[in-house]
Amino acid sequence: MTAGPSDRINIVDLFSGCGGFTQGFHEFVPTGSAYSPFHTVGAVEWDIAAATTYAVNFAIEAGGTDHIFAGDIKRWNPADIDAKVDVILGGPPCQGFSGLGKEDPNDPRNQLWREYIKVVKKLEPKIFVIENVDRFFRSSEYKELMAAANGGDLKDYELQPKHLVAADYGVPQARKRAIVLATHRDLIKSHPAGAPLKHPAPTHIDPRKTEGIFSGTDALASWVPVSSVFGVKGEPLTAEVPATTELPDGRCDILGYEVAGPFKTTDLHIGRNPTPLSIRRYEDIPEGGNRHDIKPENSTESWMNHRTGSHDVMGRMYIDRPSVTIRTEFYKPEKGRYLHPWAHRPITHYEAALLQGFPEDFLWCGGKTEIARQIGNAVPVGLARAIAKQVYSYLEATGEIGAPSVE
Repeated sequence: MTAGPSDRINIVDLFSGCGGFTQGFHEFVPTGSAYSPFHTVGAVEWDIAAATTYAVNFAIEAGGTDHIFAGDIKRWNPADIDAKVDVILGGPPCQGFSGLGKEDPNDPRNQLWREYIKVVKKLEPKIFVIENVDRFFRSSEYKELMAAANGGDLKDYELQPKHLVAADYGVPQARKRAIVLATHRDLIKSHPAGAPLKHPAPTHIDPRKTEGIFSGTDALASWVPVSSVFGVKGEPLTAEVPATTELPDGRCDILGYEVAGPFKTTDLHIGRNPTPLSIRRYEDIPEGGNRHDIKPENSTESWMNHRTGSHDVMGRMYIDRPSVTIRTEFYKPEKGRYLHPWAHRPITHYEAALLQGFPEDFLWCGGKTEIARQIGNAVPVGLARAIAKQVYSYLEATGEIGAPSVE
């Protein structure tokens, strides 16, 4: 690793998806500056719709679509990056670890973090960040990752693992993720305290807690509730009845494959066509309620007999709390607590994107299912922004950058 002060921090996003990690880093602007110091120089994403979404938002800054690789990371050559890379971001696919799946230890997707490490070895960033589902820390793959930093392929880095909850950083969503921060040992030597990069301290707290309401000398704000997205009954912020069930017309070919789009986040306020039975079920469920509130004549034998397990199935959101984790099928209330706080419908793609922190002018490519998958798989933008601020402050403390200070 070579050191040298600079006001620009080059980032590469691996397994980038639509770019939630990148968006959060770009949204971070130091106090006294007009621009973010983080500059995208490359990205890799195998899903063509997600890669196209990433490209329409970030390719120009990266130097063109040639810097956005849409394909298997095993076929990507890191030497295509024609700049020194300071920070690598990435969330290797998590389906093999997720509690929603089979948790198959032999799932080949479990191995993709190894491809991430191969890129780290070739590009030698100052810092890299790995994001995954919270169960990742209980996997054998995680143990191997940590072993790689103890004399293995990652011996030049010190790793700091921790669970972070997006709501603790002002995101209206209680999404818990495993975050590994890795610092090059040469950079640690430059730090005034000889310390590696640590996780950001929470800025928000569950208001139901009565202790630990201070971070250092700063009082923590309360978690941001979903009312920040939906408004309240009588004063909605999103249309209670979406005007359409379809995306606008539009096709684009940016990476050599035609997909639908691009669409702004505001174009994603699309409803569904529920059956009369589904509507009756929605009407039975009060705020914070779930399948147990559905009248017997509208319910199913399975729901009535199964009184244990998740209480989020067919759940209606609590207006005064953050949402549950926004997953890839948030438009199906049978998958979780995804009913609108008071309207008798599931949340829309637009509302899900806002709960993930995406701006209204963010551009999306793909069909309805493809965009939903991109939204659900993304790193919440506010969480990424908090990590970006922490990375910036650390690089500033080590003398790697010389931009204005952070509050």
